[in-house]
Amino acid sequence: MLGPKTNQGAMFTAGAGFKFKGGGASGPSGVRIEHRIGVQAPIETVWDILYDLERWHEWNPLYPQAEGKLRIGGQLALTLALEGEKPQVIRPTVLEWVPNDQIHWRLKMMGGLISTTRFLELEKLEVASTIFSNGELIGGLLGPTAARRMGRKIYRGFEAMSQALKARAEAQWRAEGGTPTSAA
Repeated sequence: MLGPKTNQGAMFTAGAGFKFKGGGASGPSGVRIEHRIGVQAPIETVWDILYDLERWHEWNPLYPQAEGKLRIGGQLALTLALEGEKPQVIRPTVLEWVPNDQIHWRLKMMGGLISTTRFLELEKLEVASTIFSNGELIGGLLGPTAARRMGRKIYRGFEAMSQALKARAEAQWRAEGGTPTSAA
């Protein structure tokens, strides 16, 4: 699924707002692109993989190189590799991170005409069952135009990253003696 659908079958719809986990005030608004996937591994296993930016090159097809420390206000250096596009280094700023829960960062492009808020969120379902939400809000004056132009590629990148995280977490959980129930 590629973001919320309307009856007209539009690829994206502009959101009225985005609420970060925890029920706080709504944050940035814009076009929302999101991929969600179930992972048959404990939330701590998934978090450990997600939090370890220095090892993203081992499993993450969307960000094959990642540097930086996850801390509020910290700047990351990520190589973004979208299908059919030349890889580019982006330097987002970490907005928020909560262990075993979420990572949010913001990136401004074209002098702020495009502003994105990226979210990587985990939800514990059971002891060894986690939902991974992998998405982005694309806002700013040119945000909707950028989303229409690049949305499918962005979604496919999120999907590839989600699948790779799932495979790695489930394999790690299995290696630690756990028993995922989904097919790897």
